[in-house]
Amino acid sequence: MSIAELVNADVFADMVAMRRDLHRHPELSWQEERTAGKICARLEALGIPFRCGVAGFGVVADIPGRNRGRVIALRADMDALPVKEETELPFSSSVDGVMHACGHDGHTSMLLGAAALLAQDDDLPATVRLIFQPAEETGRGARAMIEAHALDDVAMIFGGHLDRHYAPGMIAVTDGVVNASSDKFSIEITGQGGHAARPHESVDAVVVGSLMVMAIQTIVSREVNPSHPSVISVGRFDAGTASNVIAGGARLEGSIRAQDARVREHLHTAVRRVAESVAKLHGAAVHVDIDFGTPVLTNHPEVTELARRAARQAVGDEHVCAMTTANMGGEDFSYYLEEVPGCYVRFGGQIPGKENFPAHSSKFDFDEAALRAGAAYYYHIAKAAGEEANAK
Repeated sequence: MSIAELVNADVFADMVAMRRDLHRHPELSWQEERTAGKICARLEALGIPFRCGVAGFGVVADIPGRNRGRVIALRADMDALPVKEETELPFSSSVDGVMHACGHDGHTSMLLGAAALLAQDDDLPATVRLIFQPAEETGRGARAMIEAHALDDVAMIFGGHLDRHYAPGMIAVTDGVVNASSDKFSIEITGQGGHAARPHESVDAVVVGSLMVMAIQTIVSREVNPSHPSVISVGRFDAGTASNVIAGGARLEGSIRAQDARVREHLHTAVRRVAESVAKLHGAAVHVDIDFGTPVLTNHPEVTELARRAARQAVGDEHVCAMTTANMGGEDFSYYLEEVPGCYVRFGGQIPGKENFPAHSSKFDFDEAALRAGAAYYYHIAKAAGEEANAK
């Protein structure tokens, strides 16, 4: 059966309409009340039983299969970002300063499209659980869903993300690491404020912080094996109150990303060491706080091969590829993969002429043809994984 026959015009039209509605009415993390309501209404229309209010505004729905003791989970995220939209789309955000700039409106819509296909199939080998997750952008939504028992009885889990690097209809299925860990750090510097005309009487927190920023940039370039992708970025530097006052305090905030757990640990230690050493060198005090975020997202080998076969069924051999460059973005789907085997793929959604507008950009958009590929993939992987789970 071709993808056009599987995901027919009616199913595709419903996905496009849902995507545009969600895009026009975006909701930030932990605030996805309207989004959840639209999902529940659609599931009810499809005759699929569901639970709402899971971990805030999450929704969990089970489509029964032959083996109800084995569950295959499919996950989509729901939340938007605090970004002012500049796409000029006819269905642009109606909420000032909030936008679906990461494609979660598309993720939710393609999973609802898959739900329509699965609900019509009277020969599912295992129960399929649809997980509509809130607050992915905070890095905490997946853990909240796990704590709310969304993974109970799940044998395997699958998810995916829209990606501007690939043409519509392409699915990138990659072995091993797909997303980096993502941690935040803050550094509080305490010096001694004073008059700008008498710097010798002060400990300038701006100077200390500036040296700290430059020193931190040498960690990756001089302490990490170049074959292990990693990034440390200082994104915020707050200090000072006036042009003629030497700042007595400063605060740095930044991000630490790695694709290897040991490198991740080393970067944490190195940031602390560099900050404390620079502060001591200049007579300042320092406090470093590191907030552990999402872990490295690593696909499970056997499940990834299963996903690759399902992707080929969905879109054809010529439209299945693997990622060729490291993705340093974080993704809280990694928490699910710490609990059960699974695979996370990328759905091509590139629009010619708009390749330079990445996720989280105010001009981010994707080709809606990707919705058809996503729905077909989820249908095929639910069936294939169900058969695989039953065979074990």
